[in-house]
Amino acid sequence: MKPVSRIALRLPAILAALTLASAMDAGAAAPAERIIRGGPIVTVDPTRPAAEALAIAGGKIVAVGSEAEVMKLAGPHTALTDLAGRTLVPGFVDGHSHFFSVISVLTDALCASPPAGPCQTVADVIRQLKDVQSRRRIQAGGFVMGYGYDPDLLAEQRPPTRQELDAAFPDNPVMIVHVSGHGAMLNSKALARFGITAATPTPAGGVIGREPGSQEPAGLLFETAFLPIFSKLPGPGPDEMLELIRTGQELYARQGITTAQEGATMKEQLDLLRVAAARGLLEIDVVALPFITEIEKVFAGQPPRADKDYSGRLRIGGVKIVADGSPQGKTSWFTTPYLTGGPTGEKNWRGEPTFKQAELNAMVQQVYDGGAPLFVHVNGDAAIDAFLEAHRAAAADDPARPRGTVGVHSQFIRRDQLEKYKAWSITPSFFTIHCFYFGDAHVANRGPAEADFISPLKTARELGLRPSNHTDFNVSPLDQLFTIHTAVNRITRSGVTLGPAERISPLEAQ
Repeated sequence: MKPVSRIALRLPAILAALTLASAMDAGAAAPAERIIRGGPIVTVDPTRPAAEALAIAGGKIVAVGSEAEVMKLAGPHTALTDLAGRTLVPGFVDGHSHFFSVISVLTDALCASPPAGPCQTVADVIRQLKDVQSRRRIQAGGFVMGYGYDPDLLAEQRPPTRQELDAAFPDNPVMIVHVSGHGAMLNSKALARFGITAATPTPAGGVIGREPGSQEPAGLLFETAFLPIFSKLPGPGPDEMLELIRTGQELYARQGITTAQEGATMKEQLDLLRVAAARGLLEIDVVALPFITEIEKVFAGQPPRADKDYSGRLRIGGVKIVADGSPQGKTSWFTTPYLTGGPTGEKNWRGEPTFKQAELNAMVQQVYDGGAPLFVHVNGDAAIDAFLEAHRAAAADDPARPRGTVGVHSQFIRRDQLEKYKAWSITPSFFTIHCFYFGDAHVANRGPAEADFISPLKTARELGLRPSNHTDFNVSPLDQLFTIHTAVNRITRSGVTLGPAERISPLEAQ
């Protein structure tokens, strides 16, 4: 397959045109405003899977077919775009990401390792934090934030310590979000700002790293220990946030994404998105998924529901629940232990659920009773078991009835669970980009057999499911073409192929 086109001509408008209408015969309209030709065109229409040219008029595709047919619609003012042999595909619908991550990408320090970022050592991470402190002119007492650090990829095989961050930033609270987005490393001032002390108990489903031989917090927080402080972090004011939303959506548009997902939306974020929509600031469609703990505020005590239509390119698409953590952070919940122990050295560690079974059951019941589509974050097979049990309990009358239920990630799903997804009309949204970024870690943590079956797109399709695939931005960079690459090749950083039987074709991967 030849390289896919990334045409830089009013990209959102062009991509929107490619997704607004089905192709029609060349005689449908004349003259065309634009004709694109000179390379393979993927239509995703099984009756006409490929074409040589297409014509656009009035913001819609009005013709697709052979170059000779489509060129009949050319007029004296028709703009001609030559693909020069590159492949053109329709605009992408984001399978799962966090739209508000554009804020941290534009404002915080990039602490990821190559190829996603520049950090190969702890010193590199601190240098990135120093750069953002200078660039944003953060004064004493102001938060210095970073994102994307992966201790497995740093030369020291660890994050910066609390003491190292204290020494580098004596006057500022500092927090660096783990690459999974499920935890962070904090310095002493940040811990104090949020009241995390030796007396702070570790919450169920959470991790608080402790200094050796004491209860003094070492700075590492994960899952339910991290979520409460994440929601309290200071950020830009409303006007700056709206500007960041306006400019940040270009990160999606440049990747050919015409529909983005805000995959765990807080009430304050939804309020900002509604203001942006009302002011006409959104140039791509955004689907918001209010987080389960926010639905009383979001729906004002009414049953959770989804919007049928977009308003200003924004709609609520369902409700999000998180049932476990991240496999690369070793907080996903499994039925068997991790081979390498827990995130702070725990023995016989299997991870933990975010919510107890009874709580998860009640949440799923509430969403199903309201009629909203449900999106549940599940990674480990124990979490998937719990999700399936909650579905069975809430849908006892008819578990197979389509409800728009999505198992987000479903990475370490077993075949029997995948078969139950099919039987119960649950759609998996997979995450094959993990094969590259974290595949080697998964082999070490879970063993080659489980790693080989990660995000099993091929098996899911053979069972008759219609899985999607995603980046979970900003866990990994927005790169739809690389996401396709990982579904087709499943190659790790070290060059190992994970589960070659699960590879699919480029067209299937779109």
